[in-house]
Amino acid sequence: MLLSDFDYDLPEELIAQTPCELRDHSRLLVVDKKDETLEHKRFYNLKEYLVPGDTLIFNDTRVIPARLVGSKAETGGKVEVFLLARQTGDEWEVLVKPGKKARVGTVIEFGDELSCEVMSNTDFGGRIVKFHFNGIFEEILDRLGQTPLPPYIKQTLEDKERYQTVYARERGSAAAPTAGLHFTKEMLEEIKAMGVNLGFITLHVGLGTFRPVNVDKIEDHVMHREYYCVPEETSELINETKQRGGRVIAVGTTAIRTLESASKKKNHIEKASGWTEIFIYPGYEFKIIDAIITNFHLPKSTLLMLISAFAKKEVVFKAYEEAVKEKYRFFSFGDAMLIK
Repeated sequence: MLLSDFDYDLPEELIAQTPCELRDHSRLLVVDKKDETLEHKRFYNLKEYLVPGDTLIFNDTRVIPARLVGSKAETGGKVEVFLLARQTGDEWEVLVKPGKKARVGTVIEFGDELSCEVMSNTDFGGRIVKFHFNGIFEEILDRLGQTPLPPYIKQTLEDKERYQTVYARERGSAAAPTAGLHFTKEMLEEIKAMGVNLGFITLHVGLGTFRPVNVDKIEDHVMHREYYCVPEETSELINETKQRGGRVIAVGTTAIRTLESASKKKNHIEKASGWTEIFIYPGYEFKIIDAIITNFHLPKSTLLMLISAFAKKEVVFKAYEEAVKEKYRFFSFGDAMLIK
């Protein structure tokens, strides 16, 4: 398959710059992948499409202030360090801008209490750095780091918690699992009261999720690894749901990738943790997922390829064409889709 097969025209004014005033008041495009029908709803209408015994799976990762601006110890030149994933101890995989200033051995300072040394290069153009600090790293990062927003968002975010899900708890992401941004605590309680199960996994969103595809044939694309965890409680919940014929509904592409990474056979999953490089595109046979909740994704992105694997590509692009026509809001702070 060609990368150009996953391109579409999107007017720039449809790229959402700010979140919806009320999380659950964003629009919801409901896609029936079998009947190939579309319905226009609001996100709070999601409950109409859930039944007792369904299980919703959420990614509980929390975005860290991953962007640090410092200077080279030798020259004072400005350097930006973007945290991707903790490796071991105080070593992190990062992106450095400009990269030419970050040769092995370079020391970058972020004030008196934090610095890092470039230890090695990575296969994806990044660096492995080791941080040196006085105090508790997470507290220092909260003070010195900036919450990263995607480059297509030009406006300043007034409330940083709007780029976190209401259930975020496991620190480690460089970007938010944005499909979950539409849920409120009240909505989660209402869904639970209906007899719908809520389960949680963790995938720390890194370069793998938003790295552009730079090859003509998508089969040649290599994903960047990301850390995930499926706790035993969640694996048991999913297996019970499957055994009684219930649906497993993934909230977001990161939840999909996590569940499919941890599943070795159809309709069964084990507790698991580790690193995943799974790349899902049309032709993939899903083992766990029955329905998905997702946002609208960038043209030519691996996320668009993933949902085109879940529903037929023609169905997905028909839905996107309708969303553009009806002026839905796109990307991280945009509207949502339910594909069932």
